[in-house]
Amino acid sequence: MSDTSSTVSVRKTWSGIVVDGLPVPSLWLRDACSCSECRDGRSGQRLRSALTLDPATEVDDLIADGDEVQMTFSPDGHTAVYSARWLRANAPGRCEVFDDRSERTRQPWTAKDLAGRPPRVPWFQLSTAGPQREDALRELMDLGILLIDGVPPESERVLDVARSFGFVRTTHDGDLFEVRVESQPDDLAFTGRAIGVHTDQPFREPVPGIQLLHCLSTSAGGGQDVLIDGFSVAAILREEDPIAFETLASTPLTFRFDDATTALRASGPTIELNRAGEVRGIRWNDRSVEPPQVPPDQVALVYKSMRSFADVLSRPELALHVILAPGDCIVFDNTRILHARTVFADGAAGCHLQGCYADLDGLASTLAVLER
Repeated sequence: MSDTSSTVSVRKTWSGIVVDGLPVPSLWLRDACSCSECRDGRSGQRLRSALTLDPATEVDDLIADGDEVQMTFSPDGHTAVYSARWLRANAPGRCEVFDDRSERTRQPWTAKDLAGRPPRVPWFQLSTAGPQREDALRELMDLGILLIDGVPPESERVLDVARSFGFVRTTHDGDLFEVRVESQPDDLAFTGRAIGVHTDQPFREPVPGIQLLHCLSTSAGGGQDVLIDGFSVAAILREEDPIAFETLASTPLTFRFDDATTALRASGPTIELNRAGEVRGIRWNDRSVEPPQVPPDQVALVYKSMRSFADVLSRPELALHVILAPGDCIVFDNTRILHARTVFADGAAGCHLQGCYADLDGLASTLAVLER
């Protein structure tokens, strides 16, 4: 698909055409026409349904001139023009099924790979049009993590950060949530306790795609944030314990959350794979996971696999430790990056963060428009 040489072999056959030896059916070609009669020039949306195409569509005539390939179809008599190189790259069976969230298209990492610190960008660069903004958002998409400094330590500014690249995801906590010690917390995150490695809100479907935590004030008594790349964890587990990997990729686990006004349940595998078997997501929180609903003879295997996964998570070389200062905002992909927090030695007096969620597709859209 990366070959951009100008010579492309195109010839007509009884069922369509052949591009460099790869058959392309007539019906697919007719559907792929992007002329102004078939697609809206601004949105790219269809002006006619694919379901209206005649199953008996054939290529009646073909003229190839350099990179330009012109075809006329029957029975509707429509003429379409394609790039031969585009046909070679996108013909059915040649092009990968689109998935911009899998390990294939993104960069796994360990703490050493990042030199012990996340990529960083000043808030004024992220909030201003320019190449630095595009570079920062690309790092966030590729690595799943970004530290933004210089965000004024004022209430609700985390929402401005989320809206600078996407859309705020409202949950049962509202548009934003407070991270500080509460007298009657409904979540262990709102205590001074250490919080184990997890992804947020696996009891939702879909889970929030991006999490943001903005530091308003700090405590001198601990409370480091710990971040681990789930893609690297899954790769290690796949190599060292393939049975555990396969078990966690094929066994849905149920997660739950309850409080006075909320009852949430969702199920999914700990390791989400796409059709090609590539890792595209992690769903894990041992504070909210229910006992597995599997046949009795599979129970021991599932628990053993969960322990193997947790053992990899505990490896110190994978963990990136971050101490947030007032004005810092850490942003990470909640479908991939697991996070934790060390204990507050002083009960977290004075520590206050505000958080919110955003959707991954908003980030992907903003970055695609900037690249376009």
